Amino acid sequence: WDIDPFFEDRPEPVLGVENLRIVEAGPLRATVEIVRRWRDSTIRQRVSLSRRSRRVDFHTWIDWQERHILLKAAFPVAVRAPWATYDIQWGHIERPTHRNTSWDAARFEVAAQKWADLGEADYGVALLNDGKYGHDICDNVLRLSLVKSPTSPDPASDLGEHRFTYSLLPHPGNWRDCVAAEAYALNRPPRVARVDGGGSGSLRPIIGSLSPQVVIETVKPADDGRGVIVRIYEAHRSRGMVTLQVGPGIVSAERAGLLEDPIEALPVRNGLLHLAVTPFEIVTLRLLTDVDRPSDFPEPAEEGEWRGHP
Repeated sequence: WDIDPFFEDRPEPVLGVENLRIVEAGPLRATVEIVRRWRDSTIRQRVSLSRRSRRVDFHTWIDWQERHILLKAAFPVAVRAPWATYDIQWGHIERPTHRNTSWDAARFEVAAQKWADLGEADYGVALLNDGKYGHDICDNVLRLSLVKSPTSPDPASDLGEHRFTYSLLPHPGNWRDCVAAEAYALNRPPRVARVDGGGSGSLRPIIGSLSPQVVIETVKPADDGRGVIVRIYEAHRSRGMVTLQVGPGIVSAERAGLLEDPIEALPVRNGLLHLAVTPFEIVTLRLLTDVDRPSDFPEPAEEGEWRGHP
């Protein structure tokens, strides 16, 4: 399953466009379909531009019939940066974009999750994906591993159909401004559902973040049935106070451990919850309504100090 460092010794571009046609030209989205035949495989991509979006989406279908061949998508961009940033669970890492030392050369493939970004001081380009985790960025070229067809331990590995989407996202400013949100939007698109109630009211989320460095990763019922558990993390490698907005009916909150055991009470005032976070910190919260069983914590004092606690 490993990728050897000499995999670039025999590159072969995938050319041979068999068909190219416009399939959508509406006011909200324009799409071009490109069909390529390469060796015994077929690659069909629908490249889409959506209104008011910087993303270029590559909706990809592949019938792959090759063995011992690594398929990558590559994007040379007009960006110069010595470091690239890669998304990992609960944070990000940075890797050099050069191969000046043997250590740098050994890190030719980086395992990342939803995105990788190459950015200057005021402009950058990110490569997003919905399930492809092998990245490499060298000099000004961003690449994503799409299909690898080894024959061990499975002699038929990766043969057959593949469906996935990756996106190129040019953006002004720093990756912290929009890249993570766009990557989540690609991986978790909006779901439409019919809601009973006559349409007289409005739906509000249980919790939302008013601080861009905070990502709400998990919302679930509490294991003991008391309230809702929310897990957030600090994604920008920064520290300080952050603000969360809770939905109607949430009257109090608790900071909890990963096993949902209580740690401290947190005040909720005017639908807002304030707490301090440190770089890449994972925080578990329990949100409570007035019908949930009260905890063992005293009510917070008006000025933010806790009765009975130092």
